[in-house]
Amino acid sequence: MEPFLPPTSYDYLTVHKVAGSEITPASDVVAAEEPLEIRLGYGPAGQREHRTLAITMRTPGHDMELAAGFLLTEGIIRSRAELAGIRYCPDVAKEEERENVVRAELHENVEVALPRLERHFYTSSSCGVCGKTSIDAVHAAACPVLPTTGPYLDPQVIHALPARQRAAQALFEQTGGLHAAALFSPAGELLLLREDVGRHNALDKVIGAALLQEWLPLHDAVLLVSGRASFELVQKAAVASIPVLAAVGAPSSLAVTAAREFGMTLCGFVRQGRYNVYCGQWRLQPPTA
Repeated sequence: MEPFLPPTSYDYLTVHKVAGSEITPASDVVAAEEPLEIRLGYGPAGQREHRTLAITMRTPGHDMELAAGFLLTEGIIRSRAELAGIRYCPDVAKEEERENVVRAELHENVEVALPRLERHFYTSSSCGVCGKTSIDAVHAAACPVLPTTGPYLDPQVIHALPARQRAAQALFEQTGGLHAAALFSPAGELLLLREDVGRHNALDKVIGAALLQEWLPLHDAVLLVSGRASFELVQKAAVASIPVLAAVGAPSSLAVTAAREFGMTLCGFVRQGRYNVYCGQWRLQPPTA
Protein backbone atom coordinates (compact mmCIF):
# COMPACT_ATOMS: atom_id res chain seq x y z
CA MET A 1 0.00 0.00 0.00
CA GLU A 2 1.34 3.44 -0.90
CA PRO A 3 0.83 5.68 2.16
CA PHE A 4 0.78 8.99 0.27
CA LEU A 5 0.92 10.52 -3.17
CA PRO A 6 4.40 11.34 -4.46
CA PRO A 7 5.58 14.96 -4.82
CA THR A 8 4.98 14.74 -8.60
CA SER A 9 1.25 14.73 -7.88
CA TYR A 10 1.31 18.51 -7.73
CA ASP A 11 2.42 21.27 -10.08
CA TYR A 12 3.00 24.94 -9.30
CA LEU A 13 1.78 27.47 -11.84
CA THR A 14 1.53 31.20 -12.37
CA VAL A 15 -2.11 32.20 -12.80
CA HIS A 16 -4.20 35.35 -12.95
CA LYS A 17 -6.71 35.79 -10.14
CA VAL A 18 -9.94 37.63 -10.86
CA ALA A 19 -11.87 39.40 -8.07
CA GLY A 20 -14.75 41.40 -9.50
CA SER A 21 -13.18 43.04 -12.56
CA GLU A 22 -9.66 43.19 -11.09
CA ILE A 23 -7.15 40.77 -12.63
CA THR A 24 -3.84 40.16 -10.83
CA PRO A 25 -1.05 37.58 -11.30
CA ALA A 26 -0.52 34.99 -8.56
CA SER A 27 0.84 31.48 -7.97
CA ASP A 28 -1.30 28.36 -7.60
CA VAL A 29 -0.94 24.62 -7.02
CA VAL A 30 -2.76 22.14 -9.29
CA ALA A 31 -3.04 18.38 -9.17
CA ALA A 32 -0.81 16.66 -11.69
CA GLU A 33 -2.36 14.63 -14.49
CA GLU A 34 -0.32 12.19 -16.53
CA PRO A 35 -1.15 9.22 -18.77
CA LEU A 36 -0.73 5.70 -17.41
CA GLU A 37 -0.30 2.93 -19.96
CA ILE A 38 -1.53 -0.45 -18.75
CA ARG A 39 0.05 -3.39 -20.54
CA LEU A 40 -1.11 -6.98 -20.21
CA GLY A 41 0.82 -10.23 -20.39
CA TYR A 42 -1.10 -13.48 -20.84
CA GLY A 43 -0.94 -16.95 -22.36
CA PRO A 44 0.91 -20.22 -21.69
CA ALA A 45 4.65 -20.41 -21.11
CA GLY A 46 6.58 -20.06 -24.34
CA GLN A 47 3.60 -18.43 -26.05
CA ARG A 48 3.12 -15.34 -23.90
CA GLU A 49 1.58 -12.32 -25.57
CA HIS A 50 1.99 -8.72 -24.44
CA ARG A 51 -0.15 -5.85 -25.59
CA THR A 52 -1.27 -2.43 -24.47
CA LEU A 53 -4.66 -2.74 -22.82
CA ALA A 54 -5.48 0.89 -22.06
CA ILE A 55 -4.09 4.36 -21.56
CA THR A 56 -5.87 6.35 -18.87
CA MET A 57 -5.25 9.83 -17.52
CA ARG A 58 -4.59 9.89 -13.78
CA THR A 59 -2.84 11.64 -10.90
CA PRO A 60 0.39 9.68 -10.26
CA GLY A 61 0.29 7.44 -7.20
CA HIS A 62 -1.27 4.07 -6.33
CA ASP A 63 -0.69 3.00 -9.92
CA MET A 64 -0.64 -0.74 -9.21
CA GLU A 65 -3.98 -0.52 -7.41
CA LEU A 66 -5.37 1.49 -10.32
CA ALA A 67 -4.26 -1.15 -12.82
CA ALA A 68 -5.63 -4.02 -10.73
CA GLY A 69 -8.98 -2.28 -10.27
CA PHE A 70 -9.17 -1.58 -14.00
CA LEU A 71 -8.55 -5.25 -14.82
CA LEU A 72 -11.28 -6.36 -12.44
CA THR A 73 -13.95 -3.82 -13.33
CA GLU A 74 -13.36 -4.31 -17.07
CA GLY A 75 -13.80 -8.06 -16.70
CA ILE A 76 -10.25 -9.01 -17.69
CA ILE A 77 -9.78 -10.88 -14.41
CA ARG A 78 -12.36 -12.27 -12.01
CA SER A 79 -10.27 -12.55 -8.85
CA ARG A 80 -6.92 -11.67 -7.31
CA ALA A 81 -5.81 -15.27 -7.84
CA GLU A 82 -5.69 -14.79 -11.61
CA LEU A 83 -3.17 -11.97 -11.31
CA ALA A 84 0.48 -13.04 -11.18
CA GLY A 85 1.88 -9.57 -10.57
CA ILE A 86 2.00 -5.90 -11.56
CA ARG A 87 5.06 -3.71 -11.84
CA TYR A 88 6.40 -0.66 -13.64
CA CYS A 89 7.86 -1.61 -17.00
CA PRO A 90 11.67 -1.33 -16.94
CA ASP A 91 11.99 -1.49 -20.74
CA VAL A 92 10.48 1.86 -21.74
CA ALA A 93 11.74 3.98 -24.60
CA LYS A 94 11.70 7.40 -22.91
CA GLU A 95 12.60 8.65 -19.46
CA GLU A 96 9.19 10.32 -18.97
CA GLU A 97 7.55 6.90 -19.43
CA ARG A 98 9.50 5.25 -16.60
CA GLU A 99 6.71 5.44 -14.02
CA ASN A 100 3.91 5.95 -16.51
CA VAL A 101 3.82 2.39 -17.88
CA VAL A 102 2.81 -0.65 -15.82
CA ARG A 103 2.59 -4.28 -16.90
CA ALA A 104 0.15 -6.74 -15.39
CA GLU A 105 0.96 -10.41 -15.82
CA LEU A 106 -1.79 -13.01 -15.67
CA HIS A 107 -1.21 -16.62 -14.63
CA GLU A 108 -0.65 -19.05 -17.48
CA ASN A 109 -4.00 -20.80 -17.08
CA VAL A 110 -6.10 -17.61 -17.23
CA GLU A 111 -8.15 -17.39 -20.41
CA VAL A 112 -8.50 -13.92 -21.87
CA ALA A 113 -11.55 -12.77 -23.84
CA LEU A 114 -9.83 -10.99 -26.72
CA PRO A 115 -12.77 -8.67 -27.58
CA ARG A 116 -12.48 -7.14 -24.11
CA LEU A 117 -8.90 -6.13 -24.87
CA GLU A 118 -10.18 -3.84 -27.61
CA ARG A 119 -12.01 -1.62 -25.10
CA HIS A 120 -9.54 1.22 -24.59
CA PHE A 121 -10.30 4.25 -22.44
CA TYR A 122 -7.78 6.35 -24.37
CA THR A 123 -5.80 5.36 -27.47
CA SER A 124 -3.14 7.13 -29.45
CA SER A 125 -1.32 6.26 -32.65
CA SER A 126 1.75 8.07 -31.33
CA CYS A 127 4.67 6.11 -29.94
CA GLY A 128 5.34 6.32 -26.23
CA VAL A 129 3.35 7.91 -23.46
CA CYS A 130 3.80 11.44 -22.17
CA GLY A 131 1.75 14.60 -21.84
CA LYS A 132 3.02 16.07 -25.10
CA THR A 133 2.32 12.82 -26.93
CA SER A 134 -1.29 12.95 -25.71
CA ILE A 135 -1.73 16.54 -26.85
CA ASP A 136 -0.08 15.85 -30.22
CA ALA A 137 -2.51 12.96 -30.71
CA VAL A 138 -5.42 15.38 -30.39
CA HIS A 139 -3.83 17.77 -32.89
CA ALA A 140 -3.33 14.85 -35.28
CA ALA A 141 -7.03 14.00 -35.02
CA ALA A 142 -7.88 17.16 -36.98
CA CYS A 143 -8.82 19.20 -33.93
CA PRO A 144 -10.39 22.48 -35.15
CA VAL A 145 -8.41 25.67 -34.68
CA LEU A 146 -9.82 27.95 -32.01
CA PRO A 147 -10.49 31.57 -32.96
CA THR A 148 -7.80 34.10 -32.08
CA THR A 149 -10.08 37.12 -32.37
CA GLY A 150 -12.39 36.42 -29.46
CA PRO A 151 -14.93 36.01 -28.14
CA TYR A 152 -14.25 38.73 -25.58
CA LEU A 153 -15.97 38.48 -22.20
CA ASP A 154 -16.56 40.80 -19.32
CA PRO A 155 -14.92 39.00 -16.34
CA GLN A 156 -18.20 39.45 -14.45
CA VAL A 157 -19.94 37.07 -16.87
CA ILE A 158 -17.92 34.11 -15.57
CA HIS A 159 -18.94 34.91 -11.99
CA ALA A 160 -22.63 34.48 -12.85
CA LEU A 161 -22.40 31.12 -14.65
CA PRO A 162 -22.46 28.64 -11.69
CA ALA A 163 -25.71 30.04 -10.29
CA ARG A 164 -27.36 29.97 -13.71
CA GLN A 165 -26.18 26.41 -14.27
CA ARG A 166 -27.40 25.22 -10.87
CA ALA A 167 -30.80 26.84 -11.41
CA ALA A 168 -31.21 24.79 -14.59
CA GLN A 169 -30.07 21.47 -13.07
CA ALA A 170 -33.39 19.73 -12.53
CA LEU A 171 -31.87 16.31 -11.91
CA PHE A 172 -29.23 17.63 -9.51
CA GLU A 173 -31.93 19.16 -7.35
CA GLN A 174 -33.52 15.71 -7.09
CA THR A 175 -30.41 13.60 -6.57
CA GLY A 176 -27.64 15.94 -5.42
CA GLY A 177 -25.08 13.74 -7.15
CA LEU A 178 -24.87 14.59 -10.85
CA HIS A 179 -22.30 16.47 -12.86
CA ALA A 180 -23.38 19.09 -15.36
CA ALA A 181 -21.96 20.68 -18.48
CA ALA A 182 -23.52 23.84 -19.85
CA LEU A 183 -22.99 26.07 -22.86
CA PHE A 184 -23.41 29.83 -22.53
CA SER A 185 -23.19 32.78 -24.89
CA PRO A 186 -20.41 35.35 -24.32
CA ALA A 187 -23.05 37.47 -22.58
CA GLY A 188 -23.83 34.64 -20.13
CA GLU A 189 -27.09 33.40 -21.66
CA LEU A 190 -27.67 29.68 -21.04
CA LEU A 191 -27.84 27.85 -24.38
CA LEU A 192 -27.72 24.18 -23.47
CA LEU A 193 -27.26 22.01 -20.37
CA ARG A 194 -26.96 18.27 -19.81
CA GLU A 195 -26.44 16.19 -16.64
CA ASP A 196 -24.88 12.81 -16.03
CA VAL A 197 -23.24 10.82 -13.23
CA GLY A 198 -19.98 11.14 -15.21
CA ARG A 199 -18.64 14.57 -16.07
CA HIS A 200 -17.21 13.26 -19.36
CA ASN A 201 -20.62 11.86 -20.23
CA ALA A 202 -22.32 15.17 -19.45
CA LEU A 203 -19.95 16.99 -21.79
CA ASP A 204 -20.39 14.38 -24.51
CA LYS A 205 -24.17 14.88 -24.27
CA VAL A 206 -23.82 18.66 -24.62
CA ILE A 207 -21.50 18.38 -27.61
CA GLY A 208 -23.69 15.69 -29.17
CA ALA A 209 -26.79 17.86 -28.78
CA ALA A 210 -24.96 20.79 -30.38
CA LEU A 211 -23.81 18.55 -33.21
CA LEU A 212 -27.35 17.30 -33.93
CA GLN A 213 -28.58 20.90 -33.95
CA GLU A 214 -25.76 21.82 -36.34
CA TRP A 215 -24.26 24.39 -33.97
CA LEU A 216 -20.68 23.29 -34.49
CA PRO A 217 -18.11 24.83 -34.52
CA LEU A 218 -18.89 26.48 -31.18
CA HIS A 219 -16.57 29.44 -31.67
CA ASP A 220 -18.73 31.80 -29.58
CA ALA A 221 -19.57 29.43 -26.74
CA VAL A 222 -18.49 29.41 -23.12
CA LEU A 223 -18.48 26.01 -21.42
CA LEU A 224 -18.98 25.52 -17.67
CA VAL A 225 -18.41 22.12 -16.04
CA SER A 226 -19.52 21.36 -12.51
CA GLY A 227 -16.41 19.48 -11.40
CA ARG A 228 -12.71 19.80 -12.06
CA ALA A 229 -11.17 20.41 -15.47
CA SER A 230 -9.20 17.38 -16.68
CA PHE A 231 -7.23 16.83 -19.88
CA GLU A 232 -10.11 14.84 -21.38
CA LEU A 233 -12.57 17.70 -20.87
CA VAL A 234 -10.18 20.20 -22.45
CA GLN A 235 -9.69 17.78 -25.33
CA LYS A 236 -13.42 17.33 -25.90
CA ALA A 237 -14.01 21.09 -25.72
CA ALA A 238 -11.23 21.72 -28.24
CA VAL A 239 -12.68 19.19 -30.68
CA ALA A 240 -15.97 21.12 -30.53
CA SER A 241 -14.08 24.43 -31.02
CA ILE A 242 -15.14 25.80 -27.63
CA PRO A 243 -12.76 28.69 -26.85
CA VAL A 244 -13.59 29.24 -23.16
CA LEU A 245 -13.79 26.49 -20.53
CA ALA A 246 -14.67 27.33 -16.94
CA ALA A 247 -14.79 24.83 -14.11
CA VAL A 248 -16.20 25.02 -10.61
CA GLY A 249 -13.27 22.88 -9.46
CA ALA A 250 -9.54 22.79 -10.11
CA PRO A 251 -7.78 22.07 -13.40
CA SER A 252 -5.03 19.48 -13.67
CA SER A 253 -1.55 20.31 -14.91
CA LEU A 254 -2.08 18.56 -18.23
CA ALA A 255 -5.41 20.33 -18.71
CA VAL A 256 -3.59 23.67 -18.42
CA THR A 257 -0.87 22.52 -20.83
CA ALA A 258 -3.44 21.33 -23.36
CA ALA A 259 -5.53 24.50 -23.09
CA ARG A 260 -2.43 26.59 -23.76
CA GLU A 261 -1.57 24.45 -26.78
CA PHE A 262 -5.07 24.85 -28.19
CA GLY A 263 -5.31 28.58 -27.52
CA MET A 264 -8.18 28.06 -25.08
CA THR A 265 -9.15 30.25 -22.13
CA LEU A 266 -9.23 28.06 -19.02
CA CYS A 267 -10.75 29.19 -15.72
CA GLY A 268 -10.89 27.22 -12.47
CA PHE A 269 -12.38 27.53 -8.98
CA VAL A 270 -15.30 29.56 -10.35
CA ARG A 271 -17.24 30.13 -7.14
CA GLN A 272 -18.00 32.66 -4.44
CA GLY A 273 -17.25 35.65 -6.64
CA ARG A 274 -13.70 34.54 -7.53
CA TYR A 275 -11.87 32.38 -10.04
CA ASN A 276 -8.41 31.75 -11.47
CA VAL A 277 -7.49 32.16 -15.14
CA TYR A 278 -4.81 29.63 -16.08
CA CYS A 279 -4.36 30.66 -19.71
CA GLY A 280 -6.01 32.76 -22.40
CA GLN A 281 -6.73 35.69 -20.08
CA TRP A 282 -6.70 38.00 -23.13
CA ARG A 283 -10.32 37.01 -23.82
CA LEU A 284 -11.39 38.57 -20.49
CA GLN A 285 -11.67 42.30 -21.00
CA PRO A 286 -13.42 44.47 -18.42
CA PRO A 287 -15.71 47.08 -19.98
CA THR A 288 -14.10 50.48 -20.41
CA ALA A 289 -15.47 53.30 -18.30
